[in-house]
Amino acid sequence: MAWNPDVYNKFKQERFGPFYDLIQLVKVKPALQAIDLGCGTGELTRKLADALPGSTVLGIDSSQEMLNDAAAFQNEQLSFKKRTIEEQLGSGEKYDLVFSNAAIQWLSNHQALYPQIISTVKPGGQLVVQIPSNHRHFTHTTLIDIASTPPFSEVLKGFTRVSPVMDIEEYAKLFFQHGGTEISVYEKIYPHVLKDADALFDWVSGTAMIPYVEKLPEDVRQSFIATYKERLRNEFKGSPVFYPFKRTIMAATF
Repeated sequence: MAWNPDVYNKFKQERFGPFYDLIQLVKVKPALQAIDLGCGTGELTRKLADALPGSTVLGIDSSQEMLNDAAAFQNEQLSFKKRTIEEQLGSGEKYDLVFSNAAIQWLSNHQALYPQIISTVKPGGQLVVQIPSNHRHFTHTTLIDIASTPPFSEVLKGFTRVSPVMDIEEYAKLFFQHGGTEISVYEKIYPHVLKDADALFDWVSGTAMIPYVEKLPEDVRQSFIATYKERLRNEFKGSPVFYPFKRTIMAATF
């Protein structure tokens, strides 16, 4: 997907909250080999590396635009590489800490995916992951509805993005079935107060809307965006707008 770091960073302080909760689950040990799957702009990966003294951290991402920003955070302890998560899982490399903050939700079939990720954790190592789980919120369901409606459905050839995110019980069960101990899986709402419906659009335009608009030619794209904005304005008429952003946070030792 074509990521825009400027749009993504517009709400970066709001995006930091789940990271700080996630990093609290990391068991800090000497000389860890760690990887951040989907490091984005690298700023939070640097915070992870700073919290792991004496360790080495690799951040990977498929977006060159994001990695261009990440380069500023690189140091002797932290490096970055352009690589998809799927490529990384196929590399055979193993780590003491496999960390991912708001990235794995873009990959499908979590029942099959998570065992692959777990297989990259060294014995005694830890998997620590955060993913958004607000796919039942109006901001997401109305995107699917618009994409399923002509003329967009014809141009998109029936494409809609159905979230692969599972209920928290299913992640906990997967961890247990694959030898996980010290399992922690919970869901938390991060309240965001935005100025109005247009500010809510700005938030979603940097993430959930991308898979749709990148598939549309310019004229249809602008119509899709206008339709989506109008839906949001009709649904969220007041100011400010309360946005209950739901996240799933999980960790286990293997």
